[in-house]
Amino acid sequence: MQKQLLSFFNAASGIVWGVPMLVLLIGTGIYLTLRLRFITITKLPHALKLIFTKNDDEGEGDVSGFEALATALSSTIGTGNIAGVATAISLGGPGAALWMWIAALFGTATKFAEGVLAVKYRVKNEAGEMSGGPMYYIEKGLGKKWRPLAIFFAFCGILVSWFGIGATVQANSLADALDANFGISTWVSGTIMAILVGMVVLGGIKRIAKVAGKIVPLMSALYILSIAYILLTNLGELPEAISLIITSAFNGQSAVGGFAGAGVMMAIKRGVSRGVFSNEAGVGSAPIAHASAKTNSPVRQGLIAMTGTFIDTILICTLTTLTIIVTGVWNSGLTGAALTTEAFNVGMPGPGGFLIGIGIIFFAFSTALGWCFYGEKCVEYLLGNKAVKPYKILYLLCILIGANSKLNLIWAISDVANAMMIIPNLIALLGLSGIIIKISRKYFDPSLDEDINLVK
Repeated sequence: MQKQLLSFFNAASGIVWGVPMLVLLIGTGIYLTLRLRFITITKLPHALKLIFTKNDDEGEGDVSGFEALATALSSTIGTGNIAGVATAISLGGPGAALWMWIAALFGTATKFAEGVLAVKYRVKNEAGEMSGGPMYYIEKGLGKKWRPLAIFFAFCGILVSWFGIGATVQANSLADALDANFGISTWVSGTIMAILVGMVVLGGIKRIAKVAGKIVPLMSALYILSIAYILLTNLGELPEAISLIITSAFNGQSAVGGFAGAGVMMAIKRGVSRGVFSNEAGVGSAPIAHASAKTNSPVRQGLIAMTGTFIDTILICTLTTLTIIVTGVWNSGLTGAALTTEAFNVGMPGPGGFLIGIGIIFFAFSTALGWCFYGEKCVEYLLGNKAVKPYKILYLLCILIGANSKLNLIWAISDVANAMMIIPNLIALLGLSGIIIKISRKYFDPSLDEDINLVK
């Protein structure tokens, strides 16, 4: 039975993550970028500055703009940066990196739009906390008749949090890393992870945001500094690596070493899909976190939200890509985390593999925190606050199960459910694009006579 299910969901994954989905994702990003007159590119320096600028006009909310971003980044800066990028290169060749950058470039507009709508259509729940995200801006923005689409999004969000990117997959990645690097039993690591995650998530968004605000900068700095060392010791290889990325993006890459070769379409497909998997632009998860920010301005939080795509893909994924290429292991035949680990072992003999193991542990733990919160808000939308605690208990149980399971079927189900979250979210972004444009123009030019309420 499991084989039949695996075969079914693998086939379904191939369909839902096919060319139409990738065109829809990139197309939405291009459309929003054009309608916003490229402000998501030209205002990026301003947006990066906002991350560290105190908001003098803080409004309702539970956490600071930076903590909301850290919570969103806790789920995007993860195993996708280590394993996802390596998979894209191993299957699509070095050229996949260029298409990953292009997807991220337009993905900033998608993330911006998500952040704007998250704050504009958020509500205060029974506990006095802010709740928002696609399920709310679908129902409140598009209207009550679209509620079934909002319910569908929330259901898929719960499914992914339990049996996908959230609990099971992250627990499995962490347990494998501890077993491989330190010989710790998966039962022991799974139990410890469940306890630690429980200690954080049972404290709600404020505790999650505080922990994420410390872990995300720490783990990012450790990873970036390690890669910086490898790149500096291989500085002479960088020009050739960049040239290889550009040429193979348009000409494909013939077979060499353990690499089977890849055409241009394969490079595009792998680059775009892995980029989206890593930064989650269009998935609709990040706006759930950004809805909790203390702000009266949807646009301000939208600008902060879009920096997540830049940090995750343009910065961290690029560094991973360059490390894999300059160390010469990209055509070794390895894939996933094993390929990135080999790059670190070659570039930093001795501590390299250990550092990757530590990175996976931090990344998996932080991603588990972020996705628990996303699923919690989906449960709250569907069933109310009373269902949140049972959801969290089941989430912790999924961590224990995931640490001790083979996840081929779970990954396949997760891929399909993740794609199913994207469809209702993009429908809302396109349907509410006019609202996004009006609010944004008013923010950058207050003299405009636009009859639009900044917070509804």
